[in-house]
Amino acid sequence: MKELTLCFLKTKNQICLGYKKRGFGCDKWNGFGGKLDDGESILEATIRELKEEVEVLANQSDFKKVAEFSFIYEDTGEMLVHVFFIDKWNGEPQETEEMRPAWFDLSKIPYQKMWEDDQHWLPRVLNGEKLTGTVWFNKDGHTIKDMVWHEVKDFN
Repeated sequence: MKELTLCFLKTKNQICLGYKKRGFGCDKWNGFGGKLDDGESILEATIRELKEEVEVLANQSDFKKVAEFSFIYEDTGEMLVHVFFIDKWNGEPQETEEMRPAWFDLSKIPYQKMWEDDQHWLPRVLNGEKLTGTVWFNKDGHTIKDMVWHEVKDFN
């Protein structure tokens, strides 16, 4: 199973999303993150991905884990995704070859242009819930076959 990170820059009233310009998730708005490199911890990968994708710097102590999901694809297997919010970082998000960042009011998140599952869990974590869950995707890799969510008190 592949482990990945996903991080959202967040202020009190806004969230920064990245428009994916190439590769997996192309043409969708999402948070920032990706696969762990060999020997990397989850937080080390999250810091590296933020730097690579939007040129911001962050400290491990500033990440707040809000969710952990398994995404299961019929053809390509399973991914375990660790989801974080961060409200302190250095630098302004910049466009890179991979991502174009934009700020959205929390009431105007473009769910229709995101992964289909985001509309089901992101509002809940934005409201303070911490979630675990599993999403099974259909053969097309985009539409949902089934999903299960569980609220947790915290992540260790």
